[in-house]
Amino acid sequence: MPNIRVLVCDDSVVVRRIVAEMVDRDPELEVVGTARDGADALRQVQALNPDIMTLDIEMPVMDGLETLRNLRTVAPRLPVVMFSTLTTQGSSAALDALSLGAKDYVGKPSNVGRTKDVASQLEEELIPKLKALVPGRLQPAGLARPAARPQARAEGGFGDRSGRIDALLIASSTGGPVALEDLFRAIKQPLPVPTLIVQHIPPVFSEMLAERLDKVGPTHFHHAEPGMPVQAGHAYLAPGGLHMTIERQGANLVIGTNEGPKVNHCRPAADVLFESAEPIFGGNALCVVLTGMGNDGAEGCRRLTAKGASVIAQDEPTSVVWGMPRAVTEAGLANEVLPLPEIAGRIESWLGRHARPTVGSIR
Repeated sequence: MPNIRVLVCDDSVVVRRIVAEMVDRDPELEVVGTARDGADALRQVQALNPDIMTLDIEMPVMDGLETLRNLRTVAPRLPVVMFSTLTTQGSSAALDALSLGAKDYVGKPSNVGRTKDVASQLEEELIPKLKALVPGRLQPAGLARPAARPQARAEGGFGDRSGRIDALLIASSTGGPVALEDLFRAIKQPLPVPTLIVQHIPPVFSEMLAERLDKVGPTHFHHAEPGMPVQAGHAYLAPGGLHMTIERQGANLVIGTNEGPKVNHCRPAADVLFESAEPIFGGNALCVVLTGMGNDGAEGCRRLTAKGASVIAQDEPTSVVWGMPRAVTEAGLANEVLPLPEIAGRIESWLGRHARPTVGSIR
């Protein structure tokens, strides 16, 4: 296949050089141009027709957010990966960028003087995203696309299920922040069970995302902290850089966090949460796997479904990257594969019939 053509936009000469050199070292990528600000980038998009663009947020002449607004009229389908500093202000701006149509973000290096360290960081974070966000280029590790889409695990979805639901467990990654906003904006009443969410996201970003999600609907969101009690009607977002677990503390359930090794190249990892939930909820859990790269969550879903738990996977057309939901679908673990706009209603319908009234003191 032809190389993926990348346009790099950053006001820093050093950052442009580091990113361009790193991208050009990958045999599937090539830099077709660099831009020093948003106005320059818009001109080059029209002249060079790149496949994807990296975009700084803080720039002179035209910043990244204004560039995105103008880009939608020039190249509405061009995937964009944002660079933003790992600060409260930078994190807020990155989430604004996702709302404006950016597909993902990468933390901007704080010490560009250490070129080797910066290149290593960006190679690990940026290169896979550039490949994943250009349609048809990246397949999840160990998965081959079948000739036909596999059927959902249970014909008719959850209609024949009689067991109760005690918790909602959600996994998401690339495209997840916007998907989570859309999902919880569509949920009209507080859910009768607790919700635990792993979104692959850096520290600070997760705090800002929890604050935003708390404002979109009736669900009360928490940036998870160790020892925090788990309550029905509340949602707990895993902190960036830490695994989140659910644990017993006497008669109650509480949040646990740890800085254990990365799982599926991620921390937090959905598999860590799901596996901690398996001895507590067993088959009485509803798992939702949303858009994201890779296959995090698949092993945890396998363990939970072996006990009788149910799984909803987001479908391919509405996913930014159909990696994580694809992994559970092709493993035969998904009861239903649904477009994002239908998932909230399905959750509410299912929990309305099968939720346990309270979960604060499961024994």
